[in-house]
Parts: sequence; structure tokens; C-alpha cells
Amino acid sequence: MAALACDDHPLVRSALALVLEDIVGEPVLTATNFAEAWAHAEERRDIVLAVVDLHMPGIGGIDGLEGLRERAPGMKIVVLTGSDSDADLLAVLALGVDGFVPKSVEPGVVEAAIRLVMAGGRYLPARVAELAAQGLGELGATPVPVATAAAAPSAPPIEAPLGRLSARQRDVLDQMARGRANKEIAQLLGLSPSTVKTHIAHIIAVVGASNRTEAATRARELGLV
Repeated sequence: MAALACDDHPLVRSALALVLEDIVGEPVLTATNFAEAWAHAEERRDIVLAVVDLHMPGIGGIDGLEGLRERAPGMKIVVLTGSDSDADLLAVLALGVDGFVPKSVEPGVVEAAIRLVMAGGRYLPARVAELAAQGLGELGATPVPVATAAAAPSAPPIEAPLGRLSARQRDVLDQMARGRANKEIAQLLGLSPSTVKTHIAHIIAVVGASNRTEAATRARELGLV
């Protein structure tokens, strides 16, 4: 079982490879552009996950993602990007990717999002629900495929997010919603601060947020607290 880290920035690529190696338990393949990613996908049929930057030199992001899908239909794809463009988000979702993670998210959220995807979930930022509520018309997007991709977050079943949170993580979420800081949560629940941070990163990923404040707001919208 192999994973692929594709980013044109060496530091990001190296850090991402370390995260992926910890998750899949195998050395990780790396690429600096979509052409290299395609080559890996053609040569290795055991790549189960690719985490890719959207904007890299050479082949464009949408063409690059489509090429990966063609070469490895069963591979999970997570887009990790610095783009905050709604058009990029909607275009990527229309391709049915398994995750869209802004590089602006808090530390730990990237790993939690990837683990969520590997466990069969899907990481989408809360912005998806906002766009779905707007009907997507302002962006001139094609409504059918995008609406299908955004349907889950626009009307999410409460059981799905709850089912991906442990009892302890739900306790942490409840304290987050009360506005308590990490140290306070650690003391109240008898956990170490690092464990609380890990739980919060997972919660942020599950509810599709970018930070703890947004996660608490999103959890209220979903009826989780």
C-alpha cells in the first residue's frame, strides 16, 4: 500500500511525506508536478492515496486531477492547496475528490483530514455548505455535478459526524463549544494538552472547519452540541 505526496514546494512536500508515511506505514512516493504524479500512478498500482497541490508548474490543476483519476480510478485524492478561490473549490468538488484542505488550516488538521479520508470519510470545508445554500448561481458553476458533491454538507445527517467522533472527542467538542481553552479542557477532562490538541484537530476535520472557532460554530449548525 503506497501513498503519493505531490507539491512543488520542497518543505511542504517533505512534511507531507512524513505525515503520509506515518498514516500508511510505508515509504511515500513524491512528485513535484502532475506529470510526475501521473507517471507514479501508471507505474504503481498500489497507490491508495494521493495528496496533491492544486496549482503547480506545468499541467493545470483540473487537468492534472482528471489525469490521476483516469490512471488510478480507485485511488483516494485529497487536494491540499493555498487557493481560497470558490471557483477552484467547486471545480475540484465536481471531480469527486475525497478531500479539499486549505493550507490555512490549523496544524494537525491536515493529518486528521487525511486520516478521515482513509477511514472512508470525506473532508470538505464549511464553505461548501455556504455555497450550496447560495445555490451556486453567482459563480456561474454547472449546478448538477457540484450540487451532488455539496449535498452532504448542505443537509448533513447528524448521525454521520457523531459516528466519526469518539465519546471523548464529543466531550472535547462540548467544552470547545463552551468557549474553553485547551488547557482548561485538559484539566476538566483529565487529558494532556497534546491529547486535547489531537482531538481538536480530528474534530475540525470531521465537521469540515478550518480552525477551532469555526468547528464550534459548525458543530452547532449540525446539532452536535
